[in-house]
Amino acid sequence: MNIREEIEAREREYLSPRAQFADESLGRDKPEEESVIRTCYQRDRDRIIHSKAFRRLKHKTQVFLSPEGDHYRTRLTHTLEVSQVARTVARALKLNEDLTEAIALGHDLGHSPFGHTGEDAWQPPFTERPFRHNEQSVRVAQVLEEDGEGLNLTYEVVDGILCHVEELMPKTLEGKIVRLADRIAYINHDIDDAVRARILSEADLPKNLVGVLGSTGRERINNLVMDMVANSGEDIAMSGEMYDAMEAMKDFLFKNVYVGSQAKAEEDKAMDMLRQMYAYYLENPKEIPPHAGVEYDDLETQIIDYLAGMTDPFALKEYARLFIPGIWDG
Repeated sequence: MNIREEIEAREREYLSPRAQFADESLGRDKPEEESVIRTCYQRDRDRIIHSKAFRRLKHKTQVFLSPEGDHYRTRLTHTLEVSQVARTVARALKLNEDLTEAIALGHDLGHSPFGHTGEDAWQPPFTERPFRHNEQSVRVAQVLEEDGEGLNLTYEVVDGILCHVEELMPKTLEGKIVRLADRIAYINHDIDDAVRARILSEADLPKNLVGVLGSTGRERINNLVMDMVANSGEDIAMSGEMYDAMEAMKDFLFKNVYVGSQAKAEEDKAMDMLRQMYAYYLENPKEIPPHAGVEYDDLETQIIDYLAGMTDPFALKEYARLFIPGIWDG
């Protein structure tokens, strides 16, 4: 028995019968020989961490565009916070922590620059098809990485990445954990960032919601995690009171931070910028750098792959190159 088989045997002994066992994975699109020392989900986690798309997350905005200060969240720190919350829940419920971690680390690989601005910018009728970051995350992992070879992730990890959004439901309990952990993480760190940016104070938060969720970020995360652990069994769930309070806090943040604040006023400029670059490449497709190993059947997909893969600084630099006159020194 090799090391991987020993790990799989320990999963059988320790994990809940409801867990997704590594040796029961539905496999990969392209079959591979199994590792001697890592399960399939451990390999997926490592592939995601070592991917170029994962590294780019450190230069993609979470909420505030081009914030001044070192303590605001990026898409990478958000991803790590989701992973931490999700792994804690999975461990407590004796579910597969490796699978949970892989899904959490990969769930935002395809996110556009400037937070959700790209997702808002590239929608019909401006584009032919709606841009959805969860679908782009799967495309990045399975098609664009490794010079067109993709990461060849397992079915369960791909399903969890695709279905982490509200409209879809993952097929594994581990994927369902990440789906809720994503919301727990962004609600709490967005409050923290909004307070740091002086858009909100803790006193501005609705008192009835604070009474349920907690009065500090630490309390809120702990209460939400404990509630999920206490209320999950055959399925992943939260109590009605805690879930409703979390959703109500999300609505409060949407009105007061995501849309209504001065700090978000720059989003209109970012949206215009992303749309102008899209329109430019629609008229000048030969200027799009080729993506190694990827052949395109339609121009829109090629443009979106290029633009969505940009970091915030690169998008600003590219926009300046295309539309802002340079200094001519004669």
